[in-house]
Amino acid sequence: MNRFTNPPSENPPSQQEMSFSGVSELSSNVQDNAQESEVQEHKPIPIPSHARQYRAIGLIEAKYERSEEQLTKGTLITSTDKNIDAVVLGRLISLFKKRIDLEKQHLWVVYPRTNQDSEDLHVQIVGIWEPQTFKKDAQINNESDLTENEDHLKPGYFSIRGEVVFASQETETIIVKIRQSAKKDEERPKFFKIKIKGKLPDKPVSHFWDLEVQLVDTVLILREATDLGFVPKKKRTFNSKPIIKKSFDKPVQEIDFSSDKPRPKPRNRSF
Repeated sequence: MNRFTNPPSENPPSQQEMSFSGVSELSSNVQDNAQESEVQEHKPIPIPSHARQYRAIGLIEAKYERSEEQLTKGTLITSTDKNIDAVVLGRLISLFKKRIDLEKQHLWVVYPRTNQDSEDLHVQIVGIWEPQTFKKDAQINNESDLTENEDHLKPGYFSIRGEVVFASQETETIIVKIRQSAKKDEERPKFFKIKIKGKLPDKPVSHFWDLEVQLVDTVLILREATDLGFVPKKKRTFNSKPIIKKSFDKPVQEIDFSSDKPRPKPRNRSF
């Protein structure tokens, strides 16, 4: 059964907090609070760095089967023999080649999104959680961490945080828009959407939600939801371009009155 939580009673986020971080960062990078412990930074799914941090991250236990064309594209084959389209981020290539046995199942840290054309689940593999195998690599943690927050370390757990742009009680469909941070200052932030099965309370659209989701086969199913409040819309700005007036006047033809040649007849101008 879905559980819902009312918005927190704390003060609204400041303007600086409203400039959200994107999901394109690794979990070790999204921790922008220097006072947070090193253990928290290394968790596969860390606590949010601020109240309204957009993100979509989860854990999938599966075997990675690479495509024939290249190592970075392939399929995750789950324990229930379900296939999920996957790509591997470049920073993990060295681990794949040297230290990961692709013949075995692993607990992968992934970024999910819904394919716009087929509406199938697609994931980016950004890490691996095996504290018994790795020690100090990115996305690797101490064995003592396994006793903390065990629900967030279970296969199939996903944390989805973003703006709900569509919700249907009849079809039990929720669409969440996730904002990615721009890679360059001059670039505009990009968005993608994630489809979740479940129900939210009345009028959930245009609110920022913290959703705890469970992957069942290839479907993301809502387990718990916290309403973090209304998402204000930015005012659209229009570029003011100077108005250029077109002139229909033609240059006047100079006439040499000292010449004996007949004067040219004036032409009728049509506008």
